Amino acid sequence: MPEIVAEPEEKKEEHRQMGSMSLLQHLEELRKRLIYSLAAVAVGACVGWWFAQDKIYPLMAKPLIDVYKKYGITTQNGLPQLSFLNPLTPFNTYLKVGLVAGIFLACPVVLYQIWMFISPGLYRREKRFILPFLFLSVGLFLSGGYFGYRVVFPIAMDFLIGTYGKGLAANVTIDEYTKVFLTMILGLAIIFELPIVIGFAAMMGVVNAKFLIKHIRGAVLGFFIIAAVLSPTTDILNMMIYAAPMIFLYILSIGIAWLVHPKQRRKRAEKREAGPDRE
Repeated sequence: MPEIVAEPEEKKEEHRQMGSMSLLQHLEELRKRLIYSLAAVAVGACVGWWFAQDKIYPLMAKPLIDVYKKYGITTQNGLPQLSFLNPLTPFNTYLKVGLVAGIFLACPVVLYQIWMFISPGLYRREKRFILPFLFLSVGLFLSGGYFGYRVVFPIAMDFLIGTYGKGLAANVTIDEYTKVFLTMILGLAIIFELPIVIGFAAMMGVVNAKFLIKHIRGAVLGFFIIAAVLSPTTDILNMMIYAAPMIFLYILSIGIAWLVHPKQRRKRAEKREAGPDRE
């Protein structure tokens, strides 16, 4: 008969600590992490608002200005630029721009707070993955925004104005343009966090790789619905530009879900514990 090896006291204590937090302690920890996250976003928003008018907004307007120049579109003063109808519009717009810029600036702090909230439920060895988690999650968030800015938004503006806008006078207002831009960029940045979200769900045992593979067709349908909502146009090209990275990230998430699922984590922990005894 195989020899039964007693679980080390250190391991028993670790298991007790992982399940020792009460509901009130979880809520208190959540409140603390939310306060830190909101404070980071507020500081980032102040920095973003300071640079919104002179630095950030010219970069935001560049895709539309490039389309204006490409098709020879000019406004009343003969220059390719945006307009506004309400004196309060520029100020309110720069506030929105500063807030979204603050979210991007504060994303490392916010994602670190998320890690700190879930870390009590992790094994000691798994808590060492904080740096890979931060690099991956921050990288995905910024990559989503950059992908939207460099690929999706310029194509959408060219298609909307160059194709559907022929024969019409283009007079895009700053508030409407900003609304479309921020929705698209922030939406793609959040969508690119899909592997992290699924990883958390798998880590808590809510989903597993088998479940994700079984429902992949429903997920693809859902991605195209999301693409139809976020995309300013409903043509298949723009929807594919949105949906393709989501499908790729979902496939990547299947591997992450298998890796971090509690069943696989327990197997790896048991192998590490049994290794020295077998020798």
